[in-house]
Amino acid sequence: MKILFAFILCFAVYCQPVSCEAREIYARQTGQSCSACHLDPGGGGELTAAGKRFAASRASSGQAAPLNLANKMLRLLAGYLHLLTAILWFGTILYVHLVLKPAYAAGGLPRGEVRVGVISMAVMGATGALLTHYRVDSVDQLLHTRFGMLLLAKVSLYLVMVAAATFVVTVIGPKLKAKRGSSGALDGGDLTPEELASYDGKEGRPAFFAYEGKLYDATASRLWKQGVHMGRHNAGQDLTQALLLAPHGFDKVASLPEAGRLLAQASGKAPLHERVFLFMAYLNLSIVFLIVLIVSLWRWA
Repeated sequence: MKILFAFILCFAVYCQPVSCEAREIYARQTGQSCSACHLDPGGGGELTAAGKRFAASRASSGQAAPLNLANKMLRLLAGYLHLLTAILWFGTILYVHLVLKPAYAAGGLPRGEVRVGVISMAVMGATGALLTHYRVDSVDQLLHTRFGMLLLAKVSLYLVMVAAATFVVTVIGPKLKAKRGSSGALDGGDLTPEELASYDGKEGRPAFFAYEGKLYDATASRLWKQGVHMGRHNAGQDLTQALLLAPHGFDKVASLPEAGRLLAQASGKAPLHERVFLFMAYLNLSIVFLIVLIVSLWRWA
């Protein structure tokens, strides 16, 4: 599941430092707010006249050597990749929860999404470490400045998501796959939602979906390659609500062969590994909202 592997998070600087390399600790030393030196009250960006004088005085005294062109370009590239990956990662998490629902991966973790998640975490970690190197001068800055404490909070949340992703991929994922593989021959007929998840159209399996209590077989449809319709709707699920937003009417659904009926969920609790999977999925969604809150506190509180 995307949120558990891309699983995601922004632990580096949200705004890039300016060429004078000013820090929040300097504001503490002077007793003035960030707005005394920056046009943006939150700090960073274009300097005021006072800020330019302060930067010039530090440069002349040798306290702050400005970055050379190569370092500026490297920092800009790292910041761009970091922000772009964060947007894609957060967007994926919200899309999965609001549109697909986490249960869509309960029948097994898609390999393509695992790769995307691992790459996303690697990019976020590498670019975040580089940006932190440019911004943070000492442990004291991390522990005793507002910026440093917020950064530590974001790093901690990122590490929680990495740990959750690692556990899901190495422990939960194989169990989900084993359960799907043990379901036996896929002969169709009436299915529970749990059984329907095995008909996802991937790796040679049939592509079924439910609509208003009936099951439809989209295996032979060219619009459902690999069990995915228009890049949004996945086979193996009840798509009654999702298809209400589709640009076509019921006639397109009715043109597919019926495969049976959708039965009520089997009684009893889901296996422990499935409950852990869903718990971690919603844990990651909560972390997304916490990260957005941290960035909001950083920029506007």
